[in-house]
Amino acid sequence: MSGLADLELPLSDDELPFDPDAATITDSDIFGLLEPAVQEWWLEEFGEYVPENEGFFTPPQRGAIPKIHDEKNTLICAPTGSGKTMSSFLSIINYLYQLDRDTDAGLENAVYCLYISPLKSLANDIHRNLEVPLEGIESIAADRGEPMGEIRHAIRHGDTPSSERQKMLEETPHILNTTPETLAILLNSPKFSEKLRTVEYVIVDEIHSLAASKRGTHLSVSLERLEAMVDHDITRIGCSATIDPLSQVAEFLVGYEVPSGTSEKRAGNSVTREVPPGNSKEPSGEQRDPRGYDAPESSPRDYDIVDARFAREFDIELECPTDDLINTSREVVQERFYRMLHEHIQDHTNTLVFTNTRSGAERVLHNLRENFDAYDEENSGCHHGSLSKEVRHDIESRLKDGTLDVVTTSTSLELGIDMPHVDLVVQVGSPKSVASLLQRVGRAGHRVGQTVTGRVIALDRDELLECAVMLKKAEEGFVDSVSIPENAQDVAAQQVYGMAIAEIRPEEEVTNILRRAYPYRDYSEAEWESLCRYLTADYAGLEDKNVYAKIWRDENDPPDGEHHYEEYPVGEPLIGKRGRLARVIYMTNIGTIPDSFTCDVYTRASDEWVGQLDENYLDTLEKGDVFVLGGDHFEFRYRRGSKVYVDRTHSRPTVPSWYSERLPLSYDLGREIVDFQGQLLSHYEEGGPARVRAWLREFPLDDNSVRAIARLFDHQLQYAGPESVSTPDRLAIEVDRDREEYERHYYIHSAYGRQFNDGLSRLLAYRCAQEATANVRVAVADNGFVLSMPLNRKVDLESIIDDLSADQVRDDLRAAIADTDLLQRYFRINATRSLMILKRYKGYEKSASEQQVSSEMLLGFAEDLENFAVIEETYREILEDKLAVDELESVVDAIDSGDLIIERHLVDSPTPRAFGLATLSASDVVLAEDESAALQAFHEHVLEEIGTESMQGLASESE
Repeated sequence: MSGLADLELPLSDDELPFDPDAATITDSDIFGLLEPAVQEWWLEEFGEYVPENEGFFTPPQRGAIPKIHDEKNTLICAPTGSGKTMSSFLSIINYLYQLDRDTDAGLENAVYCLYISPLKSLANDIHRNLEVPLEGIESIAADRGEPMGEIRHAIRHGDTPSSERQKMLEETPHILNTTPETLAILLNSPKFSEKLRTVEYVIVDEIHSLAASKRGTHLSVSLERLEAMVDHDITRIGCSATIDPLSQVAEFLVGYEVPSGTSEKRAGNSVTREVPPGNSKEPSGEQRDPRGYDAPESSPRDYDIVDARFAREFDIELECPTDDLINTSREVVQERFYRMLHEHIQDHTNTLVFTNTRSGAERVLHNLRENFDAYDEENSGCHHGSLSKEVRHDIESRLKDGTLDVVTTSTSLELGIDMPHVDLVVQVGSPKSVASLLQRVGRAGHRVGQTVTGRVIALDRDELLECAVMLKKAEEGFVDSVSIPENAQDVAAQQVYGMAIAEIRPEEEVTNILRRAYPYRDYSEAEWESLCRYLTADYAGLEDKNVYAKIWRDENDPPDGEHHYEEYPVGEPLIGKRGRLARVIYMTNIGTIPDSFTCDVYTRASDEWVGQLDENYLDTLEKGDVFVLGGDHFEFRYRRGSKVYVDRTHSRPTVPSWYSERLPLSYDLGREIVDFQGQLLSHYEEGGPARVRAWLREFPLDDNSVRAIARLFDHQLQYAGPESVSTPDRLAIEVDRDREEYERHYYIHSAYGRQFNDGLSRLLAYRCAQEATANVRVAVADNGFVLSMPLNRKVDLESIIDDLSADQVRDDLRAAIADTDLLQRYFRINATRSLMILKRYKGYEKSASEQQVSSEMLLGFAEDLENFAVIEETYREILEDKLAVDELESVVDAIDSGDLIIERHLVDSPTPRAFGLATLSASDVVLAEDESAALQAFHEHVLEEIGTESMQGLASESE
């Protein structure tokens, strides 16, 4: 039975692009919601896919269209290429078509739908894609004798010419594509903000990329400001790739109800799970928000979730060029890697290659062209954020056309344009999270009927292990959880200033708007008072530093008073703007994306310029750290504004040059890796390396990967025993006395990701320095960190860790980052976001380096102010968003309770799991030979200790 019996189609059976008698239709009721002209266009465009979809729609469309039709707030979570964006627009286009037809005057000259994207290129792409349905439906309606008015759509962002912006006032688009920053500007535009009072729908695309950043925080408040402007409920639609937990992202999308007698609207929030025929894969973790009638006073608005995360079939495998990444020479590994990559590219139509750094993307493309005649400028390219807009647009257009055999990229093509011809994604190295892996690999096979094909190639043992766990967890439906910043005072400062500029309003209205935004749902009165003290310049000496009041707050005077506003009761606390230039200052300084710059590096001895460092890299440097620049070694001493001062040194580097560019491993995946190690130990205990290999063959790994991981742990366990491996209930620490360098190295195997390790290493280094009265050097990676100090200084690291208290972690970590360059940089960023430092003022634009100088002049003064909002936000952002303080508290609490024990052991040379930590800084290209030599030396020492028996049998494995 086809399911078409009760449905009257706008085309005859002969005109349909599928056989109606043979097709199975499961969603005819949903198709029936659409107007005949819309139905006809849909059949002409997508009718050929009806048999494979077993209906007119893809899984996310099947779940979302009826919900949006019923004006329900909806989060659509589905892979790239599964039709989620079209599912958002279709019901809205259908509604606008009906409204235009059924209203005598047609559509108003105003905005009905806002489409918000984090990327200008994505907004451009959607804008082009909207032309097809709108023009097609308009043409079909005319042919049917049902002429419709034009449904206008336009794009507006920072690059839109003023002439086009002016035209939008006269001929306003009904669907407006924009960015979070431009929406905030429009809300404060006296004329255009009136055009937004008719908005009925808001689509937030790629919401997963916004939620975890302050751009998303800013947008969430803008949406509440928009909601407060209109006299009706706005339907919010979020489009997301794979993310978790869905309920949290949905609440971020829809916002909260403040205590105002609206709790009777709570009806619980539901999840609709949509999967294609034959796909039984279930996502793991929480799937339903339990809050309903019993929700607390402040509770989320109603929402529905369409969970179609597994609407497409994935074919993903981990590959390794060799089963021995230590003894195989670097040249052989590289040669085999490029041969593998070349063969993959030749076997597919269009291949997208992701690397973890921009320089890596450039290098892979260069080597492909150098090593193989098959690649040239006509059929291959590179795309990343450092390239010009023209170059990026050229690559994007050629990707859409399918004329490029291969494109290498870092992160810039994770989001954005449709690439219908890409049928393979290759990830070089670890993408650091399951969510990122699925987002990148999902760029291949750009529709539901196509299998997503991805290959991950690991080139070192640490990443091999990381990727093995990542692919297995992805196969099981695991997704890393998103972390959403909360109560950010810099964003609040901008938005409160904007609200005060827009109109004088009651203070309660401002705080209610803030607290309806998910990131501020728990915003306290104390935080509000701290913010207002800053915004009203209620600190002695603040205006002497040219930081002036931005708002006033006062009670409404009686009618005969100087400041009486008759629309508000006498005594009502009100807020308004200060300063004649307030609107100009706000409009020209809005936004959350920080400026960055390169710093010139000079030697202290001779003031010699030796090169430049990216400012992000300076986050990783502390006094005494050693890094490589231009092939030479330098010790970091201090920074003044945009100048870095160093000393030449022969010491071993502590911070690799790629450090700031790579994404950190997610904490959730780190926990899974630790759990994997615990399971591996159990298998090893049951049957040794053979049992481990048999178990690993249940993972999506090639044979080289299986053998390499089994060999790594066989050597580890024979050399140092199971106590040397961290597990869910054990944190392993090894101590190595390096007599050549006259240093003691503590290798802490906390495989919880770089942010966690950055926080814990700072905490321990701070305590060690106090106890040993010596400079403690730190090197941090995703799978642990190293503390190094002179051999004649010794600390009891176990006791230091045991003495940590979860209640004291925040205070100790705050003390550890005081007076650091990290604090200076983040203070500058937050002071600029808070409009304490103005990037643009009266036609002059301050560069990022000038902003840094200004912030350094203000920092000492600001730190002495009581509970100063900008300082507090700087510490909050570093601790919570950068150093994973919540996770640190959780682990320290586990140590306190005995759920996590510390195992410390002495070694003569690093264990195999510590090789990566021991050679961390040698990952620089100029030190590639040094790294290989060091790894070989460590490896030989391990083999000498354990004997070569373990090698026998590995070479002749046959199972």
